[in-house]
Amino acid sequence: MTEGDINFWDSLETLGHELLHRERGIVQKRQPATEKNKLATPEDGESSRRHVLRAIERLTETMIVALSNGHSPVLTYKDRGKSSNVSFDEDFGVVPSDTIAVKTVDFSAIKSTTKFARTLQVLAISYRLVQTNTYSTKRDVFYNDTKLFGTQRVLDTIVDDIACMLKVPRHSLHILATSKGCVAGDLTLVDSDGSFLDCSVASGGTMVPAHVQNITNLHSNAKFVLVVEKDATFQKLLDDGFCRKLSPCIMVTGKGVPDLNTRMLVHKLWKAFHIPVFALVDADPHGMEIMCTYKYGSMALSHESHNLTVPTLKWLGVLPSDIRRLCIQEDVLLPMNDSDRAKARELLGRPYLSAEPLWKRELEEFLTRDRKAEIQSLISISPTFLTDVYIPNKIKFGGWI
Repeated sequence: MTEGDINFWDSLETLGHELLHRERGIVQKRQPATEKNKLATPEDGESSRRHVLRAIERLTETMIVALSNGHSPVLTYKDRGKSSNVSFDEDFGVVPSDTIAVKTVDFSAIKSTTKFARTLQVLAISYRLVQTNTYSTKRDVFYNDTKLFGTQRVLDTIVDDIACMLKVPRHSLHILATSKGCVAGDLTLVDSDGSFLDCSVASGGTMVPAHVQNITNLHSNAKFVLVVEKDATFQKLLDDGFCRKLSPCIMVTGKGVPDLNTRMLVHKLWKAFHIPVFALVDADPHGMEIMCTYKYGSMALSHESHNLTVPTLKWLGVLPSDIRRLCIQEDVLLPMNDSDRAKARELLGRPYLSAEPLWKRELEEFLTRDRKAEIQSLISISPTFLTDVYIPNKIKFGGWI
């Protein structure tokens, strides 16, 4: 996109001013609310480590006292799967509610013995990592004791439960998930190990750093961020020269359901540069849910929403109404299955859809037409339609919602 295309850049600048005005209001609201809702870990690295160590020590002391008094130790933490534990705020996303339902792991209960042992093992590993200021991946922790944990998912859940129980961000436990997301475009930064990353160099994109919370010196002249649902589309756009044609911009993909680091990076870019963030997802309920995760967060990680959500994110495409408007051929559309219909109905019941009437209307169109489409369906119009026509014109003429 050339500098001479005034309408394109003007539309972005107008949206940027509108979003910046809203962001200022969000920041003002977040100041007191963040103190109430955010996790109690200090920002400074050394202070943060001391805080986590002390939290684990207090928990251990509680268990020792219970045993010395002849009682069975009990671990208590918020039930992250309970909808009553979260509420919705238009400027914050999914956040913890004042009403808290809890789960308990009682050492004296036979059914809880294994989970209690697993939890203590992860606490011990985390304590050692934080104490020595070293890190491990969840995958490494799992493979060090596969018999105890059974599956990777079991370990992942325990790590999240411990972070919630100690009221600290998950990364503060020094047990990290391997990043799977990629970023490309006009962005440079310094990683946690001091290495300089230029995200415009690698032809297939740059892997999202494993320590997003510790990256520094972010610099960009980008006018917008495009969040792409799938890696195949991300690579297609790179191959078509998207970042060059619409320069300066930043493009990010979580390769499907985004991991924590990718969500944290998108939030960090929004917070650092105050530029529009657009989402490009499949025209189906599951793609829409992924977009909602970037914008509003998730129930399971509501206690970390202040570091993960982008409340001003806009849905650029692919909209169900775009399928109809562009007369996409019927043979490239897919029929909705039972899982799609169930997901659409479930999304309609989520509180944040009431704040997005246009999103709700598009979602209802899924159910009415009973058809869905992948982003790649636009290629049926022409091989470069997505890069050269669809995205530039959606931005130019304000085709986002």
